[in-house]
Amino acid sequence: MFSDIGFPFAEPLWLVLLAVPWLLRFLPVVRHRTQEKERLRQYADPHLLSYLLVQGTLGKPPQHGLVWWKLVWVLLVLALAGPRWDYTDVEIYQPGYDLVVLLDLSRSMEVIDVKPSRIARARQEIEDLIRLKGGLRIGLVGFASVAHVVSPITDDVQTLRNLLPSLSPELVRLQGSRLSSALDRASRLLAAQPPGSSRHLLLISDGDFDEPGLEEAIQRIHDSGIRFHALGIGTEPGGEVPFSPQGGTLRDAVGNVVVSRLDEPQLRHLVQIGGGEYQRAVFQDNDTTGLVGAMLNGTGAKAVESGHQRVWHERYYLLVALAILLVLPWFRRGSVAALQRF
Repeated sequence: MFSDIGFPFAEPLWLVLLAVPWLLRFLPVVRHRTQEKERLRQYADPHLLSYLLVQGTLGKPPQHGLVWWKLVWVLLVLALAGPRWDYTDVEIYQPGYDLVVLLDLSRSMEVIDVKPSRIARARQEIEDLIRLKGGLRIGLVGFASVAHVVSPITDDVQTLRNLLPSLSPELVRLQGSRLSSALDRASRLLAAQPPGSSRHLLLISDGDFDEPGLEEAIQRIHDSGIRFHALGIGTEPGGEVPFSPQGGTLRDAVGNVVVSRLDEPQLRHLVQIGGGEYQRAVFQDNDTTGLVGAMLNGTGAKAVESGHQRVWHERYYLLVALAILLVLPWFRRGSVAALQRF
């Protein structure tokens, strides 16, 4: 309240304590002077007292120590009040666009029908997305059978970059590809964002899903104001799914080699339901550029908001340092005894 009108203290109510030393000393001083005058009148008339007493000593207790400690008290109370006499206007930047990336970490993302592999291409696409984000706040969810939040929605793109090299299907214990759990996690992340933002989901996958209820789930997401986008990784001919990073191929129950192909029709169909944009991953950044442009310029996008906030520079430490300097001489040899006389 006081900072808005330029008041120099953050907590001015502490200034009430400035009166404490004077309130504590006022009554004793008056009583001390009155009693001493009455005793002196028993020995001499009042008009003779000025000739018998040293000028200025009547009823005055020693003042040097009291003044010293009053000064220390004043400095500490002023420090508690939070003096601040200059400030900086800081620009506040609040992006109006929130995006959660759903990264497929199933075993099929190890296929090498795109070089060096689907998962490596997916990481590169996320890197391009971060570089071209243009005001997007980005979160990341990795999923296979179970979805995990890798990063909440954030502006800290460097954290996302640091996490990307470690993301691979090797981290997943339970293999599979259940998109519904990832949709649920991502929807909760977006629901926690401030109202009025433009909210988006981006699936990065080969589209190799055989899961009932996906269309209904994406329709519910779209009805809640979230747009669903997809980035396809892979080729139509596909490739053999590796059994493990050490080698071998994955085989089905009858011994046939499992081949994973980019299911582009399914991805396009899901995107159509979700009201978003579909792109196939390519070597250039045309794919991510198109996706970012659709998110920033599409239906429901909100203008980026900005503003300023006044940040005061607190200066209480200067008064505390001065109070410490005033107190230090009392810790010299003999100062304690001198203090007791006051």
